Amino acid sequence: MNKNKVAFITCVNSDYWYSECKLYLKHLTLPEGMTAEYLDVRDAESMAAGYNAAMKSTDAKYKIYLHQDALVVNKNLVGDLLKIFRDESIGAAGMIGCVSLPATGVWWDGLRIYGRVLHACEPESVVDSHCNEPDGAYMEVEAVDGFLIATQYDLYWREDLFDGWHFYDTSICKEFQREGYKVVVPNQTQDFWCMHCPKEKPLAPIYRKYQKIFLREYGAELNPEV
Repeated sequence: MNKNKVAFITCVNSDYWYSECKLYLKHLTLPEGMTAEYLDVRDAESMAAGYNAAMKSTDAKYKIYLHQDALVVNKNLVGDLLKIFRDESIGAAGMIGCVSLPATGVWWDGLRIYGRVLHACEPESVVDSHCNEPDGAYMEVEAVDGFLIATQYDLYWREDLFDGWHFYDTSICKEFQREGYKVVVPNQTQDFWCMHCPKEKPLAPIYRKYQKIFLREYGAELNPEV
C-alpha cells in the first residue's frame, strides 16, 4: 500500500452534491509528500458493495469513505487523521459515535455520545451537534456514523449481509474490533471538522430489516451500558 496517498471514496447518485463535496476536498491541505485521489462510485448495488469496489481499485493506504452530502471544512483533515493513525492499533476514525452500543445496535441510542458535526438538513436550519469531547486527541468508541469514516487498514465491508444503505457503518466498526483494532472519534473542541447536509426524512421501513441482520451477526458481542 502507498502510505503517501489518501483516497476519498464516495457512492454517488447526485452530481450536484458530489461536485460540492469534491470542491471542499480539493481545497484541503495535504501534508508534504502526500497525494490524493477521488473515487466516485456510480450505480452501486449497496454502500458496502460500492466501498469494496473502490477499496480494491486503489493502492492508497489511507482511505476516507464519505457521503456525497458531506462537506469537509477542516482543511487539515488529512494531517490530523495521520497524527491519530500514528497509533497502529487504531483502524478507523469517524466524526461522531457512541462509546458503547445499546441493545438496539443503533449508535445514537447510546448513553455516551462523543464527537461533533454541523448538520445542515434544511435551508436556514443549521444545528451544531456538539456532544461530549475526548479528554485527549481522540476517544475510543464502539461505533461511528457513516457519513465519514477514515481507515488505515483495508477490511471487507460486509456486503454479504448489508446489501442496502443501512448499518454498513456500524458493521465495519465491529469488523475492525473483531480484528483487534480500535475505532475512535477525534477531539473537535476548537471547531467542527465536517458539515453533513442530509435531507430530513423518517427512517425507511427497511432500516429495521438491517437492524435485525446486524443484531443477529453482532448482538452477542454487545455490552450495553445501563
